[in-house]
Amino acid sequence: MKFQALAIIGLILAVLLAIFAVANVENVPVNYLFGEAQWPLILVILVSALLGFLLSGIVAIIRMFTLQRKVKSLQKEIAVKESLIATQQNEIAEYQKADVHPEAMVVTDDRQTL
Repeated sequence: MKFQALAIIGLILAVLLAIFAVANVENVPVNYLFGEAQWPLILVILVSALLGFLLSGIVAIIRMFTLQRKVKSLQKEIAVKESLIATQQNEIAEYQKADVHPEAMVVTDDRQTL
């Protein structure tokens, strides 16, 4: 269902683009740093839109890769902390079996305080 809706929206946008292209066929001057040329207005608009799409796509891809790298590092950190929790739970279970009550300690940032 989602694909059908996207296909219909894409078709509508294609028809609107075709109408827009037919309405904007006159040539306009395009000034470069080194010269000037006459291009159809629709071509200037489409090239500008394509360049904007490519630029935003590149930025999105870079952001996606940096976020994926951050997710992986956070997952590694979670694994280390889960291992630490499991170790501490095993120690607690051993103390409970031996009926030993150790002094309470607060652990923050790998520093122990009494």
